[in-house]
Amino acid sequence: KNHHRGRSSGINAEYGGDKAKAILQRTMGDTFLATFNNVGKKPASFTDAINVAEEVLSHEADTVDIVYNKFINVVSYDSTTKPIPGVASIEANDAIYNYDEVDSEVLKCYQEFTLANIVYHSIREQECSEQSARMNAMENATRNAGEMIDKLTLAYNRTRQAVITRELIEIISGANALE
Repeated sequence: KNHHRGRSSGINAEYGGDKAKAILQRTMGDTFLATFNNVGKKPASFTDAINVAEEVLSHEADTVDIVYNKFINVVSYDSTTKPIPGVASIEANDAIYNYDEVDSEVLKCYQEFTLANIVYHSIREQECSEQSARMNAMENATRNAGEMIDKLTLAYNRTRQAVITRELIEIISGANALE
């Protein structure tokens, strides 16, 4: 979700989401190029990824890296940085020339499509990480609520037993006093 862009003169950044923006506003506020506030509020679509890719490519940069939370398993995720290949590195790869004649427009389209795929993948990984964190939080809350219910039930039963015992003592004491 967080899209970092580097230039030789410094780092410029594009961020996805209000939380990332709020956290990094204080330390990196002057580096913001764009933010994507609606990405991630509902399940991601490839259209969202294409919109992010077009925005990222509209700012010319030497390097582009995407940083996101990669889902590992239900209890953990890892922050991952994925570099985005530039036109020069795509052009230098001989495999691109195996199928068709390649001009600058094809390279640009290929770069945009590759970036959109990587953005879509990173958004989906982030969604998995977020969902697993929510599941863990709910599981912990359920367990804590169960423990609290057990403690309260035990306290209630002890109090009720003490009241019953006191009433029995009063009844027996009253009966003994009458004799």
